[in-house]
Amino acid sequence: MLIVAILLSLTSCGGRVSLQKFTDYSFEYFDTVTTFVGYENEKEEFDLVFDKVKLLMSYYHKLFDIYHTYEGVNNLATINSLQDGKHKEVKVEKELIDFMLFAKEMYMLTNGKTNVAMGSVLSIWHNYRTEGADNPDAAKIPSMDELKAAAEHTNIENVIIDAPKSTVFLSDPKMKLDVGALAKGYAVEKIYQYLKEQNLSGYIINIGGNIKTLGTHPNKKEFAVGIENPDLQDSENPYIETLNIKNTSVVTSGNYQRYYTVNGKNYHHIIDPSTLMPSEYFTLVSVMCEDSGVGDALSTALFCMDIESGKKLLSKVDNAEAIWVTMDGKKHKTDGFK
Repeated sequence: MLIVAILLSLTSCGGRVSLQKFTDYSFEYFDTVTTFVGYENEKEEFDLVFDKVKLLMSYYHKLFDIYHTYEGVNNLATINSLQDGKHKEVKVEKELIDFMLFAKEMYMLTNGKTNVAMGSVLSIWHNYRTEGADNPDAAKIPSMDELKAAAEHTNIENVIIDAPKSTVFLSDPKMKLDVGALAKGYAVEKIYQYLKEQNLSGYIINIGGNIKTLGTHPNKKEFAVGIENPDLQDSENPYIETLNIKNTSVVTSGNYQRYYTVNGKNYHHIIDPSTLMPSEYFTLVSVMCEDSGVGDALSTALFCMDIESGKKLLSKVDNAEAIWVTMDGKKHKTDGFK
């Protein structure tokens, strides 16, 4: 996911604003940078809001962590763990049940392109990518036999969710969950809902390129969000588009930030379930829609299918628009995005 630049104007129609702009950052959650922007009378007011936002980020980060367990928390790492070679039924909090049900909905919506049960395959690529980054001279890609063997354990029907009992169970002992395609966008949406319930306005949440705006500028104008140019080496323009949005999310997936190189070719982190290889359709896909969690699922799915298939998928979601940048640098947009 990309860090998408946020362009903010501080000038009102009268030449000044009554509220001040404050910005703060966090580097602790979801293995990415969080940028939080808001307009308040005093920094103390902004800090109180951001402190609550950080608590929410910490909460969802722990729930969705597949690598670490935490005392007093049954999370995805707990669900993924094995005892005597098998997974066990794990009782979890309602928030995690809600997320897993949402993940299954997104699987159905995207026809399997966004699949949290792909962990067995994604963990292989993660290990090869990490080793390749640490030792570039020895970098290699996994064999197709290894990937196909892992893909036998990605059937989302083997994720058993019992909502009344609040339990999750993986019936396939070789299955692993990986929610990287959903977690950040889902957390952004939950934070947005909290801020909205507090009757706040004039805020922007950006977790690793998953952006959502709440309300407007103090000058009553929409926020302007710039989509980063994926080809900064050959272009001086830092943005390919600027969008004016209100109470809307913008989520971007791209191939040029998380990758490693083998024999001169870059292999990024967005794996197409159909090929088990990094998708090669686009360098960037940005989705604009109301719900950031849905936008996260859509951006991953669109990255792994051709444009016409992507437009058919977007037609299933109200007010969802997208822009694609193909490997040759050409831009394609839905009519609504234009």
